[in-house]
Amino acid sequence: MLRTELSARVGTVALDVALEVAEGDCLALAGPSGAGKTTILRLLAGLASPDRGRIECGGELWLDKEANVFVPPEQRRCGLVFQHYALFPHLSAWQNVAYGLPRGTPRATRRVKAGELLERFGAGHIADARPSTLSGGERQRVALARALASEPRLLLLDEPLAALDSRTAAQAARELASFLADADVPTLLVTHDFGQAALLGDRVAVIDKGKIVQEGHAAELAAAPASGFVADFTGANVLHGTAAPHQDGLTLITLDGGGAVVSAERAEGEVAVSVFPWEVELEPPGTDHAGSAQNRLDATVKTVTVLGARVRVGLSLPQPLTAEITDASLERLGLKPGTAVTATWKAAATRLAPV
Repeated sequence: MLRTELSARVGTVALDVALEVAEGDCLALAGPSGAGKTTILRLLAGLASPDRGRIECGGELWLDKEANVFVPPEQRRCGLVFQHYALFPHLSAWQNVAYGLPRGTPRATRRVKAGELLERFGAGHIADARPSTLSGGERQRVALARALASEPRLLLLDEPLAALDSRTAAQAARELASFLADADVPTLLVTHDFGQAALLGDRVAVIDKGKIVQEGHAAELAAAPASGFVADFTGANVLHGTAAPHQDGLTLITLDGGGAVVSAERAEGEVAVSVFPWEVELEPPGTDHAGSAQNRLDATVKTVTVLGARVRVGLSLPQPLTAEITDASLERLGLKPGTAVTATWKAAATRLAPV
């Protein structure tokens, strides 16, 4: 179990967080650049010291500023995987892994142990290769094997997929998710991508400007964002407006810049309205209102981006809105920049959160 409370000032960011990660669980710390994610990893690994704080891992006290306790990095046994993996270019894959083995490991067994770890990640065949000859996914496997070589009490992953192209990252993410499911140490993974956080983390903690603004299962954060920032980070459209009670127990939100929508949730005053792109449907203007969608906004198509079998359609409105439709719908509607459409979605899909 990892338990930590940390306070530190890094540049203009005042970091103040409390985290708990159980054995075998992965907490994905997700947020934008400059939010303090990597700083937290450095503090946990002992590569930096906070102004105030306490770190306890596996029943051992690593840091207590009040009691003047500071366990140096080499004694914490943290498995740290850097964003660009930081492999030694002059060493082979197995030598990079062997570098992470505990001190005192007999020289005669170092290659065997390193080879076993590489095999665990399906990388035994590249044991003699240098990092410069490896693909991004292969370098990631070597870095993970090296991180585990020290038999870590805590695994720290710093944007582990950021250095990979989108195709390689998708495969590497699946492999990493499988590994983390079998890991028996607490893992803290930082990422700026909510999709990766949802895939890899048992829980997700969203951080902004040095503070945790919401923590829970990814589905919980998406279904009930605590703020407009969290809603935006989960990939939802976020519109701003003023809420007031409406008929039939609904809430009417008058949108900034014009237009109005209704929600099944209750709120009053300034709110952030969120709806996911795939919950927004498009139809020609003037279509009969036969469906159950109570929200209807007239818009103009601004962009059309094909993503496999799905299509992202950017809409021009006083507040930008994105819809995600099928390629069949794109063809049926004949959408292109400048096409007039009506965006529709249900009141139940309209989530409200503080601004």
